[in-house]
Amino acid sequence: MSVWHVTGGRRLEGSVTVQGAKNAALPIMAASVLAPCETELLNVPLLKDVDTTVRILRGLGCAVSRDGDAMTIDSRGLSRAEIPHSLMRELRSSVIFLGALLARCGEARLSMPGGCELGPRPIDLHLSALRALGASIEESGGDLVCRAEKLKGAQIAFPMPSVGATENAMLAACAAEGETVIMNAAREPEIEELQLFLRQLGADVSGAGTPTVTVRGFTSAKRVGHRIMPDRIVASTLLCAAASAGGDVELRGAEPRHFSTVLHSLSECGCDIIERRLSVRLRSGGNLRAPRPVITGPYPAFPTDAQPLMLAACLRAAGTSVFVENVFQNRFRFTEELCRLGARIHTEGRVAVVTGVPALYGAPTVATDLRGGAALIIAGLSAEGRTDILDEGHVSRGYELFDERLRELGAEVMRED
Repeated sequence: MSVWHVTGGRRLEGSVTVQGAKNAALPIMAASVLAPCETELLNVPLLKDVDTTVRILRGLGCAVSRDGDAMTIDSRGLSRAEIPHSLMRELRSSVIFLGALLARCGEARLSMPGGCELGPRPIDLHLSALRALGASIEESGGDLVCRAEKLKGAQIAFPMPSVGATENAMLAACAAEGETVIMNAAREPEIEELQLFLRQLGADVSGAGTPTVTVRGFTSAKRVGHRIMPDRIVASTLLCAAASAGGDVELRGAEPRHFSTVLHSLSECGCDIIERRLSVRLRSGGNLRAPRPVITGPYPAFPTDAQPLMLAACLRAAGTSVFVENVFQNRFRFTEELCRLGARIHTEGRVAVVTGVPALYGAPTVATDLRGGAALIIAGLSAEGRTDILDEGHVSRGYELFDERLRELGAEVMRED
């Protein structure tokens, strides 16, 4: 349990380096078990979810060591294909081990995954993709047992793009005989990142970043190295904070093309944005105006993980801001906490309407989920007085040393454990 103490009223100034992307690191760590080899990863963020994944890997028999942002995984000693229920409950994305273990061991045993409570997120698409490749799946009391004597290439057509299902299909298809074509695949940058890693690992895979991904088998390498891409949601968070509080912030190591929709909305709010190949700079007077409606959807649409951040940045924006959430059913739970600060937010179903207020005022609040917690911190930075945020560990799941990063920019933020 943590409490964030945020005192508003300070402009954010300076430059910071963006951490490695959690949503790229976790599937790549899972993919490291595909073959008996050594994997060296760089720019791995210091996060609770990464720590949980390390515990999963060690429980499977892998050796894992870490030095700063460098991690080495030796999967040659993998001896189990089962993930304990306790670890599955901690980390929703642990379901990505299904495809990797099935490919390596011909079997995978785990329970239904946990994670933030953002509404129903069934893994039906994951299971249907594995079945298409020849896996048999038994479900009993929340436990899953997947088996396959031999996986065979297939055509997999998703009714809707799913990042996790696309990743699981790519991993399992590496061990399949023949060609696998994944249609209506997710197009997120993290899918492209996984493809880059799989190619180094020895997979013949192409098409990531487009709706069609093709996998044609796998020849294992003995040792691979990979640098994790920058986190586009963390970059969005820092820029939304600077936009709302006012300031001049440069993010080093960022990939502007990965979150161009967020940059576009911030520009509509009146922020001055300067993009370079591996950096982005934002200047804001803190007096924002409402952007055009923000509508979330699969990449390249506005990312659902950035929606709470953008909403928090618009709480004092002149006019009315409209947010339409098309991905998660319960994504707006955090808005009740923002209203404690004096925000005017009306939600109905998948729509939230924000009417800008002249000022926000610090108050005790509770983080309901990862991005909702970050949204409260953004709001607190532009509020008068101190905002205290009770957090059951949500924020640390996605943000590395977030209080230190904000203090580097001049914010008055303290986290008390």
